[in-house]
Amino acid sequence: MVTITRADFSDPQLRTFLEAHLADLAPTAPPESRHALDYASLQRPGTRVWTALMGDQLAGTIALTHVEPWHEELKSMRTDPLMRGRGIGARLLTSALDDARARGIRRVSLETGSMEFFEAARHLYARTGFVVTEPFGDYAEDPNSVYMTVELAEEHVGGRR
Repeated sequence: MVTITRADFSDPQLRTFLEAHLADLAPTAPPESRHALDYASLQRPGTRVWTALMGDQLAGTIALTHVEPWHEELKSMRTDPLMRGRGIGARLLTSALDDARARGIRRVSLETGSMEFFEAARHLYARTGFVVTEPFGDYAEDPNSVYMTVELAEEHVGGRR
């Protein structure tokens, strides 16, 4: 059974998991094309991080961070390589998008790699409604990157629009 909760940064398992995420990404692109947030950046204001646990084992992470009013960016989406193919990523993504929708966020965007390593992630994002878009925020065109976005429902908490 998978349990999704807000991340506990006092858990040493989380730091190890997120450092493994950065290590996995290192060989996929040159440094200027890697945009993953490090452990400290994931703790800054305006960033929300969740974990997926299977029992007491960390199985996945996902984060949302502020881009501009009503617009957030998906970050640190990772499933433990030994647990891939079990729907953990899809559950994390649904949970994060539900949270964004409940807070009145209108758009969630992401940057992911253009390489084969990221193909399964791009398919998951597309199945969830993300479409390829132009660079957003501070990003620029990069052949190593694919930019995607999803527009969330017009229903906003407290009637905010």
